[in-house]
Amino acid sequence: MRALKLLGTPPIKPSTLQLSARTAMACVAKKCGIRFKPPSVILIYEEKDKEKTRQRIMPVRNFSKFSDCSIAAEQLKNNPRHKAYLEGVSLRQLEKLHSLLKGHLRGESLAESLEKVQREETIDPEEDMNKLDDKELAKRKSIMDELFEKNRKKKDDPDFVYDVEVEFPQDEQLESCGWDVESGEEV
Repeated sequence: MRALKLLGTPPIKPSTLQLSARTAMACVAKKCGIRFKPPSVILIYEEKDKEKTRQRIMPVRNFSKFSDCSIAAEQLKNNPRHKAYLEGVSLRQLEKLHSLLKGHLRGESLAESLEKVQREETIDPEEDMNKLDDKELAKRKSIMDELFEKNRKKKDDPDFVYDVEVEFPQDEQLESCGWDVESGEEV
């Protein structure tokens, strides 16, 4: 194959040109998973222009049972080779996958690792979040934001209603709170 030469630039090989065109193309992530041996994140995606489903295997390097999952997930997501493909995958999901890999490296079974991740992802409504450190609070907030986005009704949803009016029954005696009891003073 002939190398392409642009004005004043070094020659570009056609294989390099094809690779950069592919990564510039928008990809839609369909599924994301993990493989334990060798440790890899597997992404099943579809290119926007084509109906063809493809698979990308991204090795997880320099990761041990002592590694920080959030940092490793962020490094993978920001890796220039994988960045275009992982655009549609949330950082939260990559952290979960790294947590499963970390559990496997510690010798935990898949069921134990999944249970541990599920416990970390569940928010206890009785928990006092004022007592959490900044990192844990940020983690809980991101979980709540993800849950909100998942449950939010969007304009494109078939059961979306713009202006919802709800009538509450007035049959029961209304309870008053201490803060709204009128005092003898008028404002």
